[in-house]
Amino acid sequence: MLKRLRIHDDAEAVAAAAARIVAETIRGADRTRLALAGGSTPRRCHELLAAMPDVPWARVAIFFGDERCVPPDSPESNYRMAADTLLDRVRMGSVQRIAGELGAEAAAAAYEPLVAAAPLDLILLGIGPDGHTASLFPGNPALDALGYVTPVHGAPKPPPDRVSLTFRALREARRVVFLVAGEDKRDAVRQAQRGLVPAGLIANAEWLVTRDAAPSI
Repeated sequence: MLKRLRIHDDAEAVAAAAARIVAETIRGADRTRLALAGGSTPRRCHELLAAMPDVPWARVAIFFGDERCVPPDSPESNYRMAADTLLDRVRMGSVQRIAGELGAEAAAAAYEPLVAAAPLDLILLGIGPDGHTASLFPGNPALDALGYVTPVHGAPKPPPDRVSLTFRALREARRVVFLVAGEDKRDAVRQAQRGLVPAGLIANAEWLVTRDAAPSI
């Protein structure tokens, strides 16, 4: 059962709630290691954050929950989405991009020591209709990775090669927040409640969920 689930009216409300959490986290700390997610609801969260006043972005080190093995200017790149919506609009302390264009193994190996250096303070995540989160897909060998960052092959949606934070990185983070919007996610959230899909295996995660994505109680 997801004990920390909050229901919001729509995707805009979810994005706004997530943006408030991010801003409050940054304002309340001397330094924040923040991992961003891809997807439409995180995109809107980024846009809202970029417009917020008095967020001390110089204190923030940006990381990513996952990345596709594409160049950073590709429309499929999570980095590019974050750059377009947030990173190019504020003066960030640092940005630790996953170099997916190097290939899954090389990119994961390069990212591992950056993530392992200290726990991430806040990770934003989404969930797919199949229950995956970051690039941890049901049944994929990456679910059993032992380090903090893993190469991913054979992802069921293109591109098949990716890099992802592992369960170890997600579980050791100080705070994990899921952003979930849309009726097509309802069954995945239900499965996550039962611990039957990867997104449901992070015990202390918080869930911001639209009303149409929330399973019936």
